[in-house]
Amino acid sequence: MRIAILTSGILPIPAVQGGAVENLVDFYLEYNELHRLHDITVYSVWHPAVEHHPACKSKVNHYHYIKMNSVWAKLKKRFFKKTHHEGYYHYTIEYFLHEALRHIRQQDYDIIILENRPGYALKLKEATNARLVYHLHNEKLTSAVPQCHAIYEAADGIITVSDYITSRMRTINAHDLKSKTVLNGIDTEHFYNAKVKNRRDLHIKENEFVIVYSGRLTADKGILPLIQAIRHLNNPAIRLLVIGASFYGADQQASPFINELYKEVEPIEKQVTFTGFVDYKLIPSYLKMGDIAVLPSMWDEPFGLTVVEAMASGLPLITTRSGAIPEVCEGVATIVDREDIVNNLAQAILDLYHHPEKRQAMSQAALNRSKLFGKERYAQEFFEALTHIERTSV
Repeated sequence: MRIAILTSGILPIPAVQGGAVENLVDFYLEYNELHRLHDITVYSVWHPAVEHHPACKSKVNHYHYIKMNSVWAKLKKRFFKKTHHEGYYHYTIEYFLHEALRHIRQQDYDIIILENRPGYALKLKEATNARLVYHLHNEKLTSAVPQCHAIYEAADGIITVSDYITSRMRTINAHDLKSKTVLNGIDTEHFYNAKVKNRRDLHIKENEFVIVYSGRLTADKGILPLIQAIRHLNNPAIRLLVIGASFYGADQQASPFINELYKEVEPIEKQVTFTGFVDYKLIPSYLKMGDIAVLPSMWDEPFGLTVVEAMASGLPLITTRSGAIPEVCEGVATIVDREDIVNNLAQAILDLYHHPEKRQAMSQAALNRSKLFGKERYAQEFFEALTHIERTSV
């Protein structure tokens, strides 16, 4: 098949600036390169780091770049904003789509994949005869979304990252037959084979009980109640290693929430280590420093990649009953309710702290479970879903 991929219009493919969705696109493009399944063209924003990226030498995966930040592009965006007043997304995203459509109209694609931008379909359906497939990574298409029925009807197929996202999408049509869940994947071998970073590099003692948290430092990720739970335990032998920053690829940014976080840490500052932003390639080595992982998400996670990463690192895991998280780790993790979260986390941490044999059993169970989330399985099921859509849609 001839396939086009319309990306978010924010981060580039290949994922030289990171991004969960962008990394997942890279995984299935890598699989396509290996197996020569389809002729694929990716529409992506341009970034200097893509210029000599090895992926761009592919014979089956092609990259059509749209410059968004050059002087000329900024002038064009300003003109576009003045002349195009009706758009589904912010004018910068609509400009990206506009530029991509100029090329798409001249092509003959079988399928166009809309990566987490189902609203693109409102203009695409008038510009192409290709089948439109939405790849939904978040709650981007529910009954609460503007023009949800028109967008839903324009889809020939919908691939979601979890049954939770599928259920939210089906608030539009309870009898939906368009959707298929394809659970996300990670490069599990990257986590299995990682070397453990030396604790002394971060001034952590070998005999300390280390809890690792990995993720953005935002309220919805639950870092604040986790710190409050550790304060509540009042045990100097328990250490918290916080891996991440307030935004992808950034150093810590001052904000009211970050200030609140640091204020909460002050009474136990000797028990908490903030790494700041860590390159994704190094995350496995940091994770393996821990005795357990605690990922107390306070919002309905559409999937929970950090949960899989913790499992692939062999960490006993404490997390919350949030969105798709139970789909990912039910049966191998301690899952607590978000109500009374500080007390629930404290009790769960204390339980694993006092029971090393339970930690060992959970570690092995997590490793076994993580094998279901390899990037090869993800990519294979993704392309199988596309083939099914191509054969069955009218």
